[in-house]
Amino acid sequence: MKKYRYYVSIDNGCTGTISVIDTEKGTSSFCKTPVFKCKSYTKKPQNIHRINWGELIANLPKSDALVTLERPLVNPHMFPATQSALRSLEATLIAIEYLGLDYQYMDSKEWQQEFLSSALIGKEQMKEGSKQVAIELYPNHRTKIEQHGDGDSLLMARYVMLQHEK
Repeated sequence: MKKYRYYVSIDNGCTGTISVIDTEKGTSSFCKTPVFKCKSYTKKPQNIHRINWGELIANLPKSDALVTLERPLVNPHMFPATQSALRSLEATLIAIEYLGLDYQYMDSKEWQQEFLSSALIGKEQMKEGSKQVAIELYPNHRTKIEQHGDGDSLLMARYVMLQHEK
């Protein structure tokens, strides 16, 4: 398996996060996915959030990186959430492909099995578990993790890095 200098993970969506682990420097970064609000072009006036792809590009390494994307929610019974997730994914893919970075998809269950207890049931318990483990492993990002509410992208990036180091 190829080793990369940077392991990037993106917790998909407009409320997600981006983490980058630099294996050469032994550093990491954690930030909210950059978004902006704009009008939705529907009959009923409303706003939507979209990925700020220019800012996203600025937050990504320019080479020697593997980007792992959380597989987006696709559920016809949750059409607005699915539509937002797929719109976010498309903008993210454009940024990654523009930079020429390698990328892959991952289901959250894969990295969760490595870091979270199987006793955690439900979305809120999983988020709290993710937050606590991420703070333990990355105490320098404590404030940002607490503000966001979980450390999913940090744990996913660490999981992928560990898989590539084997």
